[in-house]
Amino acid sequence: MRSKAEAPSHCRRLTVRRLTPPPIAGNVQDVHPEEIEVSLAEKLRSQMSLPVIAAPMFIVSNPDLVIAQCTSGVIGSFPALNARPAEKLDEWLATIESALAAHRKAHPEAKIAPFAVNQIIHQSNDRLDHDLDLCVRHQVPMIITSLRSPADVVKRVHDYGGVVFHDVINVRHAQKALEAGVDGLVLVCAGAGGHAGTFSPFALVREVRQFFDGPIALSGAITDGNGVLAAEAIGADFAYVGTRFIATLEANADSRYKQMLVDSSATDIVYTPYFTGVHGNYLKPSVAAAGLDPDNLPVADKSKMNFGSAAGPKAWKDIWGAGQGVGNIHEVLPARALVARMCTEYEAARRRLGLGR
Repeated sequence: MRSKAEAPSHCRRLTVRRLTPPPIAGNVQDVHPEEIEVSLAEKLRSQMSLPVIAAPMFIVSNPDLVIAQCTSGVIGSFPALNARPAEKLDEWLATIESALAAHRKAHPEAKIAPFAVNQIIHQSNDRLDHDLDLCVRHQVPMIITSLRSPADVVKRVHDYGGVVFHDVINVRHAQKALEAGVDGLVLVCAGAGGHAGTFSPFALVREVRQFFDGPIALSGAITDGNGVLAAEAIGADFAYVGTRFIATLEANADSRYKQMLVDSSATDIVYTPYFTGVHGNYLKPSVAAAGLDPDNLPVADKSKMNFGSAAGPKAWKDIWGAGQGVGNIHEVLPARALVARMCTEYEAARRRLGLGR
């Protein structure tokens, strides 16, 4: 294990020709060792209206939501497994690329963020090779990996100039991800929706910053611009926002799910491994509606995790994931209106603290 003072070799910085990167971001091949040293976080941020990465959410995230997020200036993402059947992924990628290119042409002055695809690195994901092949062919700007070591994915994505972020819940997982060569980390802290950790963001961010100075996205109950600024204040580069985007018009979620988010508060969240074998946060009312007692769930068997094409979506279709920030969700909005509101909140928070623009 590295000492606290030792920074890993993956804390690299990029030397680029310009502060305005190529139209579809993330291609780090288009760089030359000339004048200006710009970090990867700064390069991404230069294309964003707000330092937010929209989390990839199983079933919920789709091309319409991703396009609305990216054209609003935040990084949109979706799990590759959401495109079903597998052949649909090629169509989804082409649709997103085409829409972003058209928006960029129509609005050359606008900040249009890159998009990301989430890949589940697990032996049960029998689609991984197929889905990664398509991402490589389309040169997806950012890949977000989950669960196991992403070493093989990192090499293929770096070959075309893309970047890889890996989500982690503790320091050990963060160090392993960096050893695999990832470019950035997603720290999934207490209170995050879906699969989540138990550490306070104040603890985890500061520990990881002792050995990693690259891009960090922070996840855990962030629902507005105030939370985005708070994430930056404790040392993250980006806020990683999921649950708040479920309550948008574009999200592929049951209207009852969206309304439950509006009606719920933090006390309505249960943290359990029962549904997937991995600890996650879910809405208690959805658990109760499925005939289970959310306060007395059986112990789960982690070995039964299944992310393959034959895996049933019941855990996410009927048992609805959500983070502890639900108490700050009061209405369902178009995604672009939500981002605009978050930008306003973010700027107001900066002024309140005397930070200016």
